[in-house]
Amino acid sequence: MTELDTSEYADVWVFVEVHDDVMPVSWELLAEAKTLTAKTGDDLVALVIGEDVDGIAEEALARGADRVLVADDPVFEPYRADPYGAQFRAMVEARKPSIVLIGGTHTGRDFAGRVAVPTHAGLTADVTEIDVDDEGILQARRPAFGGDILATIVCEDHRPQMATIRPGVFEAADPNYACETTLEGSIERVEVVVDEADCISEVLERVVDATADITEAERIVAVGAGIEGDLEPALELAEALDAELAATRAVVDEGWVDGARQVGQTGKTVRPDLYVAVGISGAIQHVEGMNKSETVIAINDDPNAPIFDHADYGIVGDLFDVCPQLTELVQERGILEVAR
Repeated sequence: MTELDTSEYADVWVFVEVHDDVMPVSWELLAEAKTLTAKTGDDLVALVIGEDVDGIAEEALARGADRVLVADDPVFEPYRADPYGAQFRAMVEARKPSIVLIGGTHTGRDFAGRVAVPTHAGLTADVTEIDVDDEGILQARRPAFGGDILATIVCEDHRPQMATIRPGVFEAADPNYACETTLEGSIERVEVVVDEADCISEVLERVVDATADITEAERIVAVGAGIEGDLEPALELAEALDAELAATRAVVDEGWVDGARQVGQTGKTVRPDLYVAVGISGAIQHVEGMNKSETVIAINDDPNAPIFDHADYGIVGDLFDVCPQLTELVQERGILEVAR
């Protein structure tokens, strides 16, 4: 393989993932990518693939993209890895982006490798922090060794530099439809290089996973090993607060809560308005996943538990006594009154 001329590659791309609606991680990445292009001087380019996606392309501009590339065709609906991967690969090879950011969703993880492997790109998965150095090298930080450390991955000799990024770690910016960006010339329709006859897969049925996405929850009650397998007090509190249940890795490993509800370096990153930590010690692996919550309430019978260092309010006491009292208080006075 010949030596790569990295000077041929420019711009930061963000893949905008669409399933009926835009996945929130797409707007999170678009906002964070602005900090990269401010340092590199590159254009921020949104990539939209789907059917009838003109409105989404316009929203991408309103959310900060300098340009939008649109591949619009019925072959892309519903999502399949082969047409998406083929289209994305063709665009990468033709236009040579320096950095490509993709949401670390089921879809993003599914097709990112279909682009990275044949194009010999550098791909880092499950990233939680991004930056660039003075040379424009992407610094992709992610948990490693079971979450015991955070490793910074760089791909100096490969382009594009790709990363799938965990949903919820960045904050999306609100769209600004009053911006001066003109649509003419900013949205480009690209050639669709795939045809239905060339696709090797067919969608026979779509089944929606009913499991709640905790990354979108406004309120969360999270449980740690202190619950000792008895979820009832936390579930009752969650119901009273209209909150989603979440858990630490220890709880998931015990099988008490489904892995889709794990918060932490090896789980999901959340940023709810309210996070109630029930029986959670506060190990750094867990804190990394919830430290951007607006308000944190910690309940633990150990006054020296590290979780109190990351809480706005701390309650030292037995969770099996405290949770029922909080539940009763919320039921009697309502969420807003208790919050005061």
